Amino acid sequence: MKNIIKTFEQDDYYAVLKILLAFAAVIFLLGIGIRSPWPADEPRFVEVAREMVATGNWLFPMRGGEFYPDKPPVFMWSIALFYSLIGNLKLAFLLPNAICGLITLFLVYDLGAKLHSVRVGRNAALLLLITPQFLIQAKAAQIDAMVMCWITIGCYGFIRHFILGPNWRWYFISWAFMALGIITKGVGFLPVLMFIPIIAYRLANKDYFKGRLTFACWLGFVPFFLVLAAWFVPMMITVAEQATPELIQYKNNILFKQTGERYANAWHHLEPWYYFIVSVIPVMWFPLPILLLSSLKHVYHKLKTDPVLMILFAWVVLVVCFFSISPGKRGVYVLPALPMLSLFTTIAYHEVKLPLWFNRISKSILWLIAIVLVVACIGLLTGHKKLVKPLTAYPEMIPWAAGLAFILAAIWLVSLWRLRSKNAFFNLGMVIVASWLIVSTLGYWLAEPLRTPKHVIEEVENTLGQHGERGELGLVKFKEQFLLFSQLPITHFSYLATDEEEERNAWLWMGEKAGRFILVPDDANLTCFDVSNGQDMGYAHRQHWLLLSAKQMAENCQAPKVIKRFSVPREAY
Repeated sequence: MKNIIKTFEQDDYYAVLKILLAFAAVIFLLGIGIRSPWPADEPRFVEVAREMVATGNWLFPMRGGEFYPDKPPVFMWSIALFYSLIGNLKLAFLLPNAICGLITLFLVYDLGAKLHSVRVGRNAALLLLITPQFLIQAKAAQIDAMVMCWITIGCYGFIRHFILGPNWRWYFISWAFMALGIITKGVGFLPVLMFIPIIAYRLANKDYFKGRLTFACWLGFVPFFLVLAAWFVPMMITVAEQATPELIQYKNNILFKQTGERYANAWHHLEPWYYFIVSVIPVMWFPLPILLLSSLKHVYHKLKTDPVLMILFAWVVLVVCFFSISPGKRGVYVLPALPMLSLFTTIAYHEVKLPLWFNRISKSILWLIAIVLVVACIGLLTGHKKLVKPLTAYPEMIPWAAGLAFILAAIWLVSLWRLRSKNAFFNLGMVIVASWLIVSTLGYWLAEPLRTPKHVIEEVENTLGQHGERGELGLVKFKEQFLLFSQLPITHFSYLATDEEEERNAWLWMGEKAGRFILVPDDANLTCFDVSNGQDMGYAHRQHWLLLSAKQMAENCQAPKVIKRFSVPREAY
């Protein structure tokens, strides 16, 4: 172990890189195969990928047999690819983001080494690795970690060309990956914002970027449009040839509603303009904000004298501003700015002696977290209402949850005490890594029954089995995770329909054949069914789920405007 640490502290580029990636790979890959896709987004993407492999339709993402127009297909393609190779969704669905996390770490390390030194590259990558938002997303199956990777490749190529170059090959690669980012999650073009500080420097001094900022830069649109066309052209041709209302609606939704309209006139996740600055960055980017504030004069001087740092910092600010302008905001939106901010911060603070208060505040925050874990453990053991409420339906899990809190608290307390003479970064790194090792094993195992509907689906299948082959299940207000865990074909009535239309279609479907049932949450406000007499199937996703039969059907129900029903034959997840 000492030899590994000694090698890691040297300036051998490849030796340090191997240890860094091996260390990160253990963190990212640990836990894969233990847990299933967890709400809110993971089951949706995984179900789309499963249906791609099952149906052979990779061009149009589909969820429960219905077109899924909210996101472009690349992320779902990646899960489907690993699923088709491995044959196991539980192993496949976390691999794409784990790989994207490793690629992003490598890019930050390599840029730091090329712009300054191997030690700066190593520290930049480690700083990124211990940042909560990066680590959480690299170990999840959401789109944001992948689009962060493609955007970081775009920034990497621009830096290799404009700052370390000229390097036209990397410049064109940047444009290709920006296009890949767009067909992953729309915002892949963000590296283009780097042109703003670059052009500003060029206007101030014509000697900047000679032979790099030329008319040939416009040729970047060639690989950009070629990559876009790889999905866009077949999609548009198929829509034009078949011209079904569903395909036309899909095209309009994915091209317009989910892009410009969603940015300018968002309809959910509405937050004030300062949301990222106040609610996300201070917590999810810790310790970067405190580090930046530790020596503002030094940072200001660096920005005035170092164009490279100014370009990096300006790009990060522009990205945060871009997402802050839109009324719709989620914390993960600003994730793509994090790798370049880690690089900027490490270069700016290289060999700078941090003030004493930085260490004290950072360590105080870590001790506070340790105390919170102790309080959580005591609260679980004593049955505190707010802490045990999520476990009400699983009383047998309360001791396990208390044990998990105890182990984490012990790790934090012992580590912080034993490493009290070390700096805050070393303390943070050790407790973060140790905590994730526990969370990725015992934590995943403990949370699995709480985050999946497996026991509810099993109860439904046992109940329907009493009706022989005639038992069929429909879902109103369905969640994708039910599709993943069911061994039976499930009929639903359009995720995109209103609640009223879903209910009316469900009532019509049930009345057509005996032995049909629908599964609904107990708080569903239905007019065509009597929910009060439903059969309780169990608790999942913070709700009790009820099975309704023909006995709970109202005598009359208004006909749906359009008959919609979707069903995908499948095997269990």
